[in-house]
Amino acid sequence: MCLTEAFIRECFSDDELFKAISEELHRRVPCGPYAPPGEYVESIQSLPPGLKAMAATYMLDVNMALDDLLWYFWCAHNRRYCEEALWGLKELGADEAAGIFEEAYSLVLPHWDTIGAITDGVKFQDYCDESGLEDAADPLNKRMWTIMGYWGKREGKWFGLFGWWLRYARKHPEKVVGQGA
Repeated sequence: MCLTEAFIRECFSDDELFKAISEELHRRVPCGPYAPPGEYVESIQSLPPGLKAMAATYMLDVNMALDDLLWYFWCAHNRRYCEEALWGLKELGADEAAGIFEEAYSLVLPHWDTIGAITDGVKFQDYCDESGLEDAADPLNKRMWTIMGYWGKREGKWFGLFGWWLRYARKHPEKVVGQGA
């Protein structure tokens, strides 16, 4: 089944809408978000803006749920991928989250090559601690966790970036479906 504007407009269940969006992303991006970052970025370029924004921000949501911003930049260590995530946050209307992400990206850039050379998670965490990145990123992480609902009060069942996905789809179904979907 292809996702349609009519389905989005008529779907009152957030669970069903999220499932349909997820299935559409899996159908249209078969390599999936765990593909090498460069490959994944290439695979999402032809998506309609809404789906592209959702695909571009998926790993950020996962990393914020499981870890933090620094781990996102290590796991998704590709500048183009990070730029797509920033664009995606803005497209989804997550402006405050985009500002925090941009601050964190600026913080990480002077360490970019070193981070990219680290292949072990324990060594990455040690580097973040020793370099002062962890302390510098901590306030940004706390702000992002709060905005995303992972810290403090949650607004409803759908939190994290997935809540933005649903609000965006309901507001702009044509930008989720796009031409030729």
